[in-house]
Amino acid sequence: MTNQRTRFIFDNQPIRGIHVQLTDVWQHIAQQKPYPKAIRRALGELLAAGAILSSNLKLDGTLIVQVQGQGSLKMLVVEATSEDTVRATARWDETAAIADDADLTQLLGDNSVFVLTVQPKNGEPWQGVVPLEGGSIADMLMHYMTRSEQLQTHIALAADDNHIGGLLLQRLPEEELDDAAWEHVTALASTLTATELLHLDAQNLLYRLFHETPPRVFPAENLEFACTCSRGKVSDMLLMLGGEEVGKVVAEEGSITVDCDFCNQHYTFDETDINALFGMDVVAAVQRHPAH
Repeated sequence: MTNQRTRFIFDNQPIRGIHVQLTDVWQHIAQQKPYPKAIRRALGELLAAGAILSSNLKLDGTLIVQVQGQGSLKMLVVEATSEDTVRATARWDETAAIADDADLTQLLGDNSVFVLTVQPKNGEPWQGVVPLEGGSIADMLMHYMTRSEQLQTHIALAADDNHIGGLLLQRLPEEELDDAAWEHVTALASTLTATELLHLDAQNLLYRLFHETPPRVFPAENLEFACTCSRGKVSDMLLMLGGEEVGKVVAEEGSITVDCDFCNQHYTFDETDINALFGMDVVAAVQRHPAH
């Protein structure tokens, strides 16, 4: 099983690159929900993109990449950390009939946006939001890079049920590179097929593309699935909802259960748990003062 991110750089040109390939990490994520084929493919491509982009994190923290829409697909979200872990999920209209070959534009509908958030462990988060342009995750990201970072970027992404793969090429800022050299490198990268992206490791893929001017390849980094959910975080969320809201649910149902969207973990709190959490008998308080 391959779950690796590999950086490379061309010594004779100011161009850097990143290759990523995930197998069992992706399979674990894809099995969390009954994703329609088109949504699973889009989520896989965004996961590959998140794994690539998070390699630029210069601080301890998390990169969150989201696509939000108003069509049958409501949200794709990928989180990748500076500790080389990833998680991902999607929300969609489960009553909608979604064609296997539906593209991103069809899935998201009008007024869709791309949101990139950097959440440091210490410090204030930073967020960028742009309208979504392009019919694929790769097109969308290339538009974002051009618009927000003014860096010429080539991105190729692919996903199937078992593998995801991604390749990024980017002109280094503040260094001279003639347009013909950039066009040559990206023309070679454009010959890459989805099958090659999904099944070739970094060494073989880069040799296949650039054997005439091979880049310098750095040691691969291993990526893992990790979910950051916990009973403590769910407790904090319930406290934010407030005793009245939570007490109503527990009074009616006997308990309250919160499911993690990312790993499908279930956190159940019964009346004793909730009373301990709020430091009072919230169910009795709700029953004494029912809402009018």
